[in-house]
Order: sequence, then structure tokens, then C-alpha cells
Amino acid sequence: MNLAAANNESLAEFSNVLIYSAMAVYTLAFLAHIAEWTFGSRSRVGRTAAALTADGRAAAPGVRVARRGGGTTVLDRPRVVTRSAAGTRDVPDGPGAAGGDRQGDLYGRIAVSLTALAFLIEAAGVATRAVSVQRAPWGNMYEFSTTFSTVAVGAYLGFLLARKNVRWIGLPLVTTVLLDLGIAVTWLYTESDQLVPALDSYWLWIHVSTAIFCGAVFYLGAVATLLYLFRDSYENKLAEGGDPGSFARSVLHRLPSAASLDKFAYRINAAVFPLWTFTIIAGAIWAGDAWGRYWGWDAKEVWSFITWVAYAAYLHARATAGWKGRRAAYIALVAFACFLFNYYGVNLFVNSLHGYAGV
Repeated sequence: MNLAAANNESLAEFSNVLIYSAMAVYTLAFLAHIAEWTFGSRSRVGRTAAALTADGRAAAPGVRVARRGGGTTVLDRPRVVTRSAAGTRDVPDGPGAAGGDRQGDLYGRIAVSLTALAFLIEAAGVATRAVSVQRAPWGNMYEFSTTFSTVAVGAYLGFLLARKNVRWIGLPLVTTVLLDLGIAVTWLYTESDQLVPALDSYWLWIHVSTAIFCGAVFYLGAVATLLYLFRDSYENKLAEGGDPGSFARSVLHRLPSAASLDKFAYRINAAVFPLWTFTIIAGAIWAGDAWGRYWGWDAKEVWSFITWVAYAAYLHARATAGWKGRRAAYIALVAFACFLFNYYGVNLFVNSLHGYAGV
């Protein structure tokens, strides 16, 4: 074994160490998010008391305050929004995972800090893997999975840096990242190696990188859509005078309003849809260079197109009065399910030119 090969093998092993280290830090972030949801204020009486100023007068509607040494500190002012369903009253965003509680907020900040640290470690692992193979680090499902989770967390942190109210995504995101990395290191791991000739192209950087980014953002939209369905049912039950269960009282009331979740999901799905369109076009151009045809109805090509049609149907449904709200949300979840099958099912179980079965 020559020196260069030995160095590359050492870098690959170091990349594995970084990925496992990132998983350990993500686990700590997961526990911190659990603590945020557990210790955040859940009592209606406690939330009402926290909304009182030092002299006993109620704070402005929607303002959450916390006492500190006899004084009052304003945590934030949730924006009051209108639910997507017609004929309903305005509903304010919930107080967030921390519930307006100082202890819960502390755990939440710790969780975000740990998530950011894990992201940096995982990104270093992906970069080290790239250096060890001297190519783009997504030539197989293991590399694709580690990069995918890195981009998903990076997108989440980007929203936080932009001061968007998305900390509620933290717990499901970290949970999913741990699951994704666990599958990657357990069942999908592949020793670092060079690409097959068909993949050895600059289009790998263009086509696959955009596919990974689109999938990561589609994932955030799917989480928001799923939570929208739960929150919408909770708000409907309140509007009808019902008594929500303990799960709704302890969790759902702290989420953003159904309208905010619906709007967030729609905006990011709509924003990334043109990039998904470009991903398919770039793949067709790459196929023309690699295989001499732009479209051959390969399984990966078919399911990429099905995913495109499903998201197009979702965007069309949002523009159609009778299909807004829950109906459109169901279509969005079906579209993301198509993406997941394209991601795992086609790659692992379907015999195709894009498949990584046996890798």
C-alpha cells in the first residue's frame, strides 16, 4: 500500500469517527429537546400568571413575560394569525416548546447549541470523506445519507439564524437525523472507493447536490405539514367547545397556529419546487452525457417525475379554493412519501441504473 492510499484510508477512518461523534452529540441534543418540552410551562394558570406585569395588570394580548427577581422580562410576542379554514376566529401562535418558561427556554437553547455543534462535526465528517476519496461525498447511499442529514440540519439552523420561529422543528429533526445516521452506519455503510465511470462527472456535483438540498427542505415542509394536521384538529376541537386530551394540552397548544404551520410548509415547498424541477432537468442532461439518452423511463427517473407531479398537484391544490387546508396537506405528505420511496426504495430494492442495491 503506497503512502497516498494509506493517508486516504486514515482519512476515511477519521471521517467515521466524526460521524459517530456527531451522533453522540445529536443524542445529547435530543435529550435537551425532550427536557425543553418536559420542563416548559404547561399549566394554563402558570401561563396566565406569567402574563401579568409586576404591578398586577395584564400584559398586552399575546405577550409572554417571565419574572426575574421581582421584575418582568418579555420573552417574545407571538404574531396573531388567521387560520386557513374559513369562518374561524384568529388564533395566536403557541408559546413554543419552552412554553414561555425560563427553565424550558434554557434547555431549548442548550439543545440548539448542541445541534449546531453536532452539525459542525458531521459536516467535518462529510468533508473528510470527500477528501479521502477525492470526489463529491455522495457516490453511494451511505455518503448520500450522511450528507442529507447534514444539509437538513444546516437548513434548520439557517432558519434560526434568520430569526424564524422554527425551534419547534428541533425535536423531530434531531430524532430523524439520529434514525438516518443509525441506518447509514448500520446497514448502508460502504468503504470509500472511486466512482463507477457513469458517475464520474462534474454533473455529480450539480445534480446530486440539488437533489440532496431539495430533499432536506422537503423534509422540513413535511414535518410542518404533519404538525399542521395535528394542530388544526386541536383548534377545531377548541372551536367546537371540546376538551382536548392531555397530549394536546401539553404539546399542541405550544406549537405555532395551524395557519402559521400551513403557511411555513407551503412557502418552503413552493420555494424549493423550481429547484426540484432543475434537478430532474440536470439529471436528464447528465443521462444524455453518460448513457446517450436524456430519458429512458428508468425507475429513478420515473419516481423523480412522480414526485414532481405530486408536488405540482399540491401547489395547484393550494391555489384551488376547495382543496386548501387539510386536503392540500394530505397531498403534500403523499408527495414527500414519493420522495422517500425514490430515496430508499428505488435505490435499495429496485433494479435500475441509479440503484445502489448491494452497495
